[in-house]
Amino acid sequence: MKQNHFLLWILVSLVAISGFSQGMLLPLIAVIFEKGGVSSSLNGLNAIALYIGILLVSPFMELPLRKYGYKPVIIVGGGLVVASLAMFPLWKSFWFWFILRMLIGIGDHALHFATQTWITSFSPAEKRGRNISLYGLFFGIGFASGPLMTPLVNINEALPFIVSSILCLIGWVFVFTLKNEQPEQVVNVNSFLAAFMQFSKALKYGWIAFLPALGYGFLESSLNGSFPVYALRINMNVSTVSLVLSAFAIGSIITQLPLGVLSDQLGRRKVLMTVLFFGFCSFTAASFLEHSTIGLFVTLLVSGMLVGSTFSLGISFMTDLLPKSLLPTGNLLCGIFFSLGSLCGPIIGGIFITYLQNISFFYIISTILLSLSFIIFIFGKRPQLQSN
Repeated sequence: MKQNHFLLWILVSLVAISGFSQGMLLPLIAVIFEKGGVSSSLNGLNAIALYIGILLVSPFMELPLRKYGYKPVIIVGGGLVVASLAMFPLWKSFWFWFILRMLIGIGDHALHFATQTWITSFSPAEKRGRNISLYGLFFGIGFASGPLMTPLVNINEALPFIVSSILCLIGWVFVFTLKNEQPEQVVNVNSFLAAFMQFSKALKYGWIAFLPALGYGFLESSLNGSFPVYALRINMNVSTVSLVLSAFAIGSIITQLPLGVLSDQLGRRKVLMTVLFFGFCSFTAASFLEHSTIGLFVTLLVSGMLVGSTFSLGISFMTDLLPKSLLPTGNLLCGIFFSLGSLCGPIIGGIFITYLQNISFFYIISTILLSLSFIIFIFGKRPQLQSN
């Protein structure tokens, strides 16, 4: 038990540092490119390189995890992130940085996939929500802290990359102290086809649990990528945009752990339905209060408290639905669905802003949250393939 406790804290600390680097890169590179005269469309293209990396490597992640275990995958993924971050100052080029961000997406996905699966595999059912929510909490704290590095660019453009790579290196070194473990085996790990067939099985029994990850990916990327554009078009100043986005991040950190513990007691389906429905209510309220800084701050804070845990609750829900032998596949699919949502968010958000100028941007988010709530309510009680 003590070994699992130590393992949990090492893994969530590593995830926090990874979140920090991701949270730093988004605004930092956007600012550097904007100052360098790069167009907003190219700036946005560079930003999605991380998600492209995740999608490209996803089909090839499960096989090495089952064959070699959690620790080697984390070491390779973390090493790739450290090396990529350290290489940013070497050459300031759009396509060089695009490749580096794609490599960070690959490394981060390997790291998150292995840590998520490891945590879900050793967590008992009564503490599963708590442990996964700690994972989400630490990533959220790291992600929210990352943008604080952006002002360092005024001192030296390379400084934020150097600081971030050193922090990631420190966390990465601690992984070497862990004892390697492997997921429960049910397929021939030397057969790519057999491993790939696990996808259809996981989708059959756990598809409902992958939708929260899809919805949260869409929510996070559209809120951070499309909302600032909409806000500036309705004459909202930049400081207000930063304030309300911070409110959402703070809200998600506040309730991440309590909602995880609550889901252990009441059940994942009930908690997910409730937070998604009231998230719909809070974002709808935001559409009526978008010209009030205080009103928008409060509604986004409440929204973060409600739906900021959607991804971690979805992982816990998936773990309830699938047997341990399918957890690597399930965690992989959570990452894939999150990435698909993240890619769709800015695209759909941009179309919405362009063609529906008289309708509040928040309606698109509230509609998706309401739809997810109803889908989980209707289809959430499915026959389970569970063997804890």
